[in-house]
Amino acid sequence: MSLKESNEITVKIKCELNEFYKIIEEKGFKIVDKFSMNDTYFIPETLKLEKMNTREILQKAVLVRDIRGKISNRENKIITFKIKNFDKSGNILNQEAINCEILKIEDAKKLLKAIGYKEIMNIKENDIVYEKDGFKLAIKDIKDGDNLIEIETEEKEGIDTIEKLIQKVNEIEIPIYTDNYFVKKAEIELDKVLNRYEK
Repeated sequence: MSLKESNEITVKIKCELNEFYKIIEEKGFKIVDKFSMNDTYFIPETLKLEKMNTREILQKAVLVRDIRGKISNRENKIITFKIKNFDKSGNILNQEAINCEILKIEDAKKLLKAIGYKEIMNIKENDIVYEKDGFKLAIKDIKDGDNLIEIETEEKEGIDTIEKLIQKVNEIEIPIYTDNYFVKKAEIELDKVLNRYEK
């Protein structure tokens, strides 16, 4: 089992992915990783969803995650539980993830169902990670969803706060929406599942 603490920002991309890849590569970024991620979300069967908002539901969720490397050919299967702390505006102040490696995805799903959890949604995405001078951008192509960039704080690079992360991203001058640095893909997708989504 592992515990990972980090801060991150997530922003929407303004253009088509092929155009974005070209722009980022012209700025000197190189591909360092490619992988697919298949996340299945489970929540306790006892939750009264109609009395909870989307964030409250997700704070109870356990993920069964299947990550398949396209460059490394490595497969990583984990159960993960995320703890996020938000400010009044909905910005993520800090977060941590508790991860437990598993051998088989289906066995993990059966176990969760046996102890009173039910599957509520599935999110599939393809990721390409670009890097320049130690600064990494994870480009997320979410199936039937948005195209996003996720960037985590890097203490070793001196980019150890959200403010520094936002400043660094803005300095790169890439086509992103700057009205929201905390796009929450799981909340957007769960709102769709629960028919709460408004464009």
